[in-house]
Amino acid sequence: MSYKTQSYANTAASVIKNLEKRNMSGYYCETAKDARELIKQLIPAQATVTNGGSETLEETGIMELIQSPDYQFIDRKAAKTPEESRMLYGKIVTADYFLTSTNAITLDGELINVDGNGNRVACLIQGPSHVLVIAGMNKVVPTQEDGIRRVRNIAAPPNAIRVGAQTPCTKTGMCSDCQSQDCICCHTVITRHSRHKGRISVILIGEEYGF
Repeated sequence: MSYKTQSYANTAASVIKNLEKRNMSGYYCETAKDARELIKQLIPAQATVTNGGSETLEETGIMELIQSPDYQFIDRKAAKTPEESRMLYGKIVTADYFLTSTNAITLDGELINVDGNGNRVACLIQGPSHVLVIAGMNKVVPTQEDGIRRVRNIAAPPNAIRVGAQTPCTKTGMCSDCQSQDCICCHTVITRHSRHKGRISVILIGEEYGF
């Protein structure tokens, strides 16, 4: 085990202990492969499963896993019209499992998320029976303030480029606190406690993934 890997494991243990104080479950997996195996254990066969937009899920192979015949996958991108999108969202919020990442997670076990349309943070807060939050250790920050700075200046610029948003940060690489029509930083949610024990589970991976 490398020094970096050992350090990640030590940090994750501290975060998981603090998550438990906040009524959330925590797991640490050394690799993405280990995380996929854990998810197979956590999600029952043929459960309805869906996801929020996440580069982490793509990079770790978890998207491919949840789209397998083992589960009833609800594809959030399947809608072709606003009406279909509204009906599809009704199925998403009643799914058995919702998988997403987080923009940041504090050492004290708080989840920091900034969203554009708000559908991702909405499902994190309420709706699906279970939420699995998957995050590389690069998402761990000391404080809430560090988390917000991370979202604005590390996560948002490449994410805005990914979705084709015409925001200042796509040109400068830094947040300008814009009010652009394409702004992807419209809703800021800090999850400091879950009222429903066991609903939110955080899977930390000892590698770096996502923005």
